[in-house]
Order: sequence, then C-alpha cells, then structure tokens
Amino acid sequence: MTLSASTQGFTEVPTDPPSLRQAFATFPSAVVAVCAQVGDTAHGMAVSTFVPVSLTPPIVSFCVQRTSQTWPPLSRATRLGLSLLGVDQTSAARSLGTKHGDRFRDLTMFPGTDGALLVGGASAWLEATPSASIPAGDHLVVLVHLTRVAVGTEAEPLVFHDSRFRRLHDAK
Repeated sequence: MTLSASTQGFTEVPTDPPSLRQAFATFPSAVVAVCAQVGDTAHGMAVSTFVPVSLTPPIVSFCVQRTSQTWPPLSRATRLGLSLLGVDQTSAARSLGTKHGDRFRDLTMFPGTDGALLVGGASAWLEATPSASIPAGDHLVVLVHLTRVAVGTEAEPLVFHDSRFRRLHDAK
C-alpha cells in the first residue's frame, strides 16, 4: 500500500535550505551556551543542536556552522563549559548567538576547570574536553567528552522550537 503525504495531512516540500529549515523547526531542541576562556579572551556561542551521545564513556555532541568565527578559538580550548540554558535566559541565548558586540554583556559567568566558562542560572552545567570534529555538510559535528556535570534544581530548560524560544509544559 502506498500512501501520499498529502493524504495524511502532510505537505511534501523540497530539500532546499529554506524548506529544510522550516521542517527542522518542527523539532524542539535544547539551547546550550558553549563557552571558554582561551588565553586572555572569553569566547562563547549558543547552539541548539545538542545531543547526548554516550553514557560510557560520557560523550555529547553539538553542531557549529563551518563559517563560524567563534568556533576556531573555542576548538583550541582545553576545556569547554556547556550551560544548558534555563527558560528565563532567552536574552543570554540571543546575546551568545550574535555575530558582533559583547556576547557576555549582562551575563553572570562562573569559571570552571581549565578555562571552562559557565553561565549563571542555567538548568545544568557540563564541562567537557573536545575530542573530535566531523565535517557534515555546511556544519561540523563536535564530539566532547564530559569531565564534570552539575544539575540545577530550579531552572526549567529553555527550548528552541518553530524558530522561537519556548518553555516546556506538561502534557494534558
């Protein structure tokens, strides 16, 4: 039996970048700040492609655009701070997602181990060592080995869905 997508309430779209962006926006994802002190300079970015990969050993991944100017210095960091942003941190996500200006303005940052930087108010803090960067089209898939984890007790996670920041709600 062959089913047409249109008969099931779906509309087939091409696989061009604007259509794919729209399709991918239907999937909610966490918003994570990736930050580190490299030399005398703090570097940071927001990513929404965070994925737990392995429990043993503890590995997570995130993706960065190949054209990113922020990733090259971060990739040289001994240790990265990954802050899973909380629902009240949309301004932090926007600030860390900008291409210009002071990304850390108005953010409360805490030093981690070996240069990792962590954002105050996050729902969880992870410290990680970069272990691999895999080319994947116009992005790099970055694998990092977790070395330290702290889970917040109060902050709900910030979610990026349908090209907007959102909060989780219990299903009815």
